Amino acid sequence: MKDDYASMTSLCLLRLSAIGDVCHAVAMVQAIQKQYPQLKITWVIGKVEYQLLKHLPGVEFVIFDKSQGWRSYLVLKKALAGQRFDVLLHMQVALRATIASLMISAKVRIGFDKARAKEGQWLVTNAAVEPLATPHVLEGFMGFAKAIGVEDLTPRWNIPVPAADTQFANDLIGKDEQVVVICPAASKAERNWLPERYAAVADYAVSQGYRVLLCGGPSQLEVDLAANIIKHSHNHIDNMIGKTSLTQLLALLKRASVVIAPDTGPAHMAVTQGTPVIGLYAHSNPGRTGPYTSLGNVVSVYNEVIHEQKSAPIKWGDRAKGTHLMERIQVERVIKKFDKIT
Repeated sequence: MKDDYASMTSLCLLRLSAIGDVCHAVAMVQAIQKQYPQLKITWVIGKVEYQLLKHLPGVEFVIFDKSQGWRSYLVLKKALAGQRFDVLLHMQVALRATIASLMISAKVRIGFDKARAKEGQWLVTNAAVEPLATPHVLEGFMGFAKAIGVEDLTPRWNIPVPAADTQFANDLIGKDEQVVVICPAASKAERNWLPERYAAVADYAVSQGYRVLLCGGPSQLEVDLAANIIKHSHNHIDNMIGKTSLTQLLALLKRASVVIAPDTGPAHMAVTQGTPVIGLYAHSNPGRTGPYTSLGNVVSVYNEVIHEQKSAPIKWGDRAKGTHLMERIQVERVIKKFDKIT
């Protein structure tokens, strides 16, 4: 298999979103680069995700801006006009990605195996990764590297951060300061923990000598959640919600002692920086989507919830439904994980 791809000179990767997923994809890209250092790699990526990875070495990015509607496909086609890649790694199961892949010319078009190639992906590929029964998303992505002959699939990350952003983090967090970063918000409100419980854990961290920072994006959901956490806390919390770029946030996560987050992108960003993560899970299977290097630190009620909602057989990627599932995660369990890490 390795010999089949040894002579390739160009590769296109199609993974548009989301933040956590592109963090997983970086490890795969850099595994490919380690084995094929001369390979030209082009990555078709979402507009927001590009802001995190735009300094990645040895990768040419083509931005796919889904907010432009149908025009986004024409822009992509124009950007790639005249290029024919040896290999396309079609790594996103979504109808828009299936359509976008039609704008990419490639000899070999690798997608997911039959069980995972949904949203018409199987119609636009001519090869597939090997099936995996219970993969973490990162392991599923590494299957693409394996499919083109990569032998060392050990995940490693090198996401460059501009010096100014590193300095931003250094100015905010002292050299020997112990800091807990809480990234409290997921993309959907139902996946967020309760503000009073975040506050209780923050208060405990302060009692143990830690400074607490709230980090995240500028959405009203995140702004309101942060305000509620601060309202319930009995100690000072630094509110950095909406005050950082993605690369500034990455630099802060690297400086943190511990990160606490639900199923959200910053949890996976922290993994790329080698920072321990306490992941809070109820709706999705943490074995599949948890912080990869901190799966032992996850506090999860997913298994009990999914068995209540579904009868066997339960699929690896099944999601639990409900607006109050995160309430089942108790403060004491999170503090126990915190004590274990610190």
